[in-house]
Amino acid sequence: MEHQITIKDIALKLGYSISTVSRALSDHPDISPKTKKAVKELADLLGYKPNQIALNLRNKSTRTIGLIIPEIMHSYFSTVISGVEEIAYNNDFNVFISQSNESYKREVINTQSLLSNRVDGVLVSISKETKDLSHIKKLISCKIPLVLFDRISDELNVDKVMSDDYHGAYIAVTHLIERGCKRIAIFSAPTNLSIGKNRYEGYKNALTDNSIPIDQNLFFPCDTFSDSRRIALSVFKKAERPDGVFAVNDKTAFGIMLASKALGLQIPEDVKIIGFENSFSAEITTPSLTSIDQFGYEIGREATKLLFKRIKNGDEDFLPEEKQIKTKLIIRNST
Repeated sequence: MEHQITIKDIALKLGYSISTVSRALSDHPDISPKTKKAVKELADLLGYKPNQIALNLRNKSTRTIGLIIPEIMHSYFSTVISGVEEIAYNNDFNVFISQSNESYKREVINTQSLLSNRVDGVLVSISKETKDLSHIKKLISCKIPLVLFDRISDELNVDKVMSDDYHGAYIAVTHLIERGCKRIAIFSAPTNLSIGKNRYEGYKNALTDNSIPIDQNLFFPCDTFSDSRRIALSVFKKAERPDGVFAVNDKTAFGIMLASKALGLQIPEDVKIIGFENSFSAEITTPSLTSIDQFGYEIGREATKLLFKRIKNGDEDFLPEEKQIKTKLIIRNST
């Protein structure tokens, strides 16, 4: 393995002390121009690179931010990562990415890891299992700037960035009603999460505003592909089956679509289905899936810009900001 050139190597070759070389490289006024020139020329010749970790620690910064997401392979969170990394790159920062895999325990471990790695700030989207927020509060007590995104909690007095989940659900269900649906089911995320609660409220209010009664028999707490497929196979066998479905995410919608096809139902003639996410797969599935675009890339960008604002300004005159990214209905063949 090739030896990495250090200040000690330069000092030995020039016959200077290590402290003299160090001060020459940092343009210290006590070092003569002649010595600075000799040190810098040899450093360039030998290919010397400063130890960035040591420099960062000296400056009390690692130039790294932490990102905790529920699932890296989820297409929505992939777009969030792209938005985060673009802003971080433009600010000459690295991103330490970890996933909770929807596990509270893993989220706690991830948080502890970010603390021990002395990151300058943290972005978090809370896992489905998370109810105790002590580990997140630990970040706050350690004076680490924090921004919650997508999955947020009203319990924490911090900056938050999310899509307008209520509006997205409202326009989704309104669209199904406009297409003639009378019995609209919802496959929902857990209501302890902000996205589950807000999307359910949007669903209910769209029905109420269109004089359609809310039927609890059409509410299914389910937000995964496998569970949605299994539940839909049972639901669509019933005589009074739904003629429309609002799914809390695209993966759930895909499970419902497969179950519908397996039972011989035609989409959209027999049942109309709409998702939430506008993933790439929504365009290429058959039929293509109508979905709500929640602009994950933009959420990642906005959350990271807000985090850098906090890193720069610290706690001075702190008033938490909350940003909502508008959602958009993308109509395709499933409705």
